Amino acid sequence: MASNFWTSTHYKELKDPEEVNVVHPLDAQRGISVEDFRLIKLHMSNYISKLAQHIKIRQRVIATAVTYMRRVYTRKSLTEYEPRLVAPTCLYLACKAEESVVHAKLLVFYMKKLYADEKFRYEIKDILEMEMKVLEALNFYLVVFHPYRSLPEFLQDSGINDTSMTHLTWGLVNDTYRMDLILIHPPFLITLACIYIASVHKEKDIRKWFEELSVDMNIVKNIAMEILDFYENHRLFTEERVHAAFNKLATNP
Repeated sequence: MASNFWTSTHYKELKDPEEVNVVHPLDAQRGISVEDFRLIKLHMSNYISKLAQHIKIRQRVIATAVTYMRRVYTRKSLTEYEPRLVAPTCLYLACKAEESVVHAKLLVFYMKKLYADEKFRYEIKDILEMEMKVLEALNFYLVVFHPYRSLPEFLQDSGINDTSMTHLTWGLVNDTYRMDLILIHPPFLITLACIYIASVHKEKDIRKWFEELSVDMNIVKNIAMEILDFYENHRLFTEERVHAAFNKLATNP
């Protein structure tokens, strides 16, 4: 994989904020709104995490899988690319990309445990067929740079040795994958936004350190606000609303 973010396909593939939540015309015909689109992506991000926990897959692989899934839906429709198959396929592909190989048979076993509906009880052949479609949707660009990469260095450099703040910051980074931030911002800015939130929450004054960084703090603060807005609105993301969104997908226009 590329070692320099600025020359990587990840950097070249970054989107403007208004590009990531565009409802595909095929989905719009079924009544899918921007809010439905966000809900389905959030639900499938959570599904990838649950599936990975059963298989004992590390967090970095989960993050890569979620990134793949979110990238796919900047180009393809929910209608043509069934989310309940795309999500586990992205996990399967991420395991290969991150050299943490899992057998498709094991993946399918836990998929069937998590989704009781017969309609979504996929087999190995379904995963393998969708894998090629996902690769094509991604233009075979599998490189993902994560905020985790710069986090230990930033925490050390800022002089933070507080265990509780370190844990809080890691948790914040994990939660950013429940949003589209990884598709929009360079990962190190996401890292800094999480450190910024944690420092305010824990009343750690590291303003001087931030001032010494060659970054636009307005961007860092804007990302931090997006994260906080997500937490504020998260209670509105109910299972009933998710089911309603999926029911729209199931209807013929």
